[in-house]
Amino acid sequence: MATTDRQATTLALAHALSAAERGLAVIPLSRSKLPALRSPHHDDPGPTSCHGECGRFGHGVYDASTDPARIRELFAAAPWAGGYGIACGLPPHHLIGVDLDTKTGTDSSAALRELALRHLFTIPETVVVITPSGGRHLWLTGPPDAVVPNSAGRLAPGIDIRGAGGYLVGPGSRTEHGVYATAPGTGHLAPAACPPALLRLLLPPPRAAHPAPPPAGDHGRGLIHFVLTAHEGQRNTRLFWAACRAYENGIGPALLAPLIEAAVGTGLTELEARATIASAARMTGHRP
Repeated sequence: MATTDRQATTLALAHALSAAERGLAVIPLSRSKLPALRSPHHDDPGPTSCHGECGRFGHGVYDASTDPARIRELFAAAPWAGGYGIACGLPPHHLIGVDLDTKTGTDSSAALRELALRHLFTIPETVVVITPSGGRHLWLTGPPDAVVPNSAGRLAPGIDIRGAGGYLVGPGSRTEHGVYATAPGTGHLAPAACPPALLRLLLPPPRAAHPAPPPAGDHGRGLIHFVLTAHEGQRNTRLFWAACRAYENGIGPALLAPLIEAAVGTGLTELEARATIASAARMTGHRP
């Protein structure tokens, strides 16, 4: 088993170095698709805003690099890694990932085609990565001055977006559910430019100079109820989902305290709740 793990890590490192040669910054991932290296601030008494300034590994996508020596150091520190992540939003490609999921009851490919027809754009030929569940990741590039936020289901059901601060599981990665692989005929392609009409859908709307925070209202109460009714094993997932929706709808700051209170009521610690909400804020392109 140990030999198999070493072989998987060696193969993941080879794929990661190959991606880095194409200008894609990478990090090692565990079999669960999460960053393989634990945060050095895990046991700190309070939340941290360190993005690697401390000089240690374990800051997730902020560790990402195209430097072969640093990549080898990252994988040497994570000999259990089975895959690698590709950081989005970084030069030179400013990668945007369109994740077409295969959740029950959704046809994300049809939803994307409908969006394309409605907004008059065409998805160009580009790199496509097939996930173990049969989903697809489309690789697109954005302009340097466009900061595309991460989102889950905001564009359409089953379509998640990976932008600044996010990452895509790289082809060749081996996870608990199988191997990620480039679709036939796309591995040699460079990521294509995101169509302007699609890019406009991905960017957050311009904010007013002095926006007034909207009231939480019924939507906010619904999100709080969603967290309060979580069972053990769902608590972090439900809190993260509710916090994402709150930030995407402009009520994240107003719901911060109620979400923490609800999460603590289900059995999470305040520190765990704050960390989960901060992750949701970053995922949706907001400051926690």
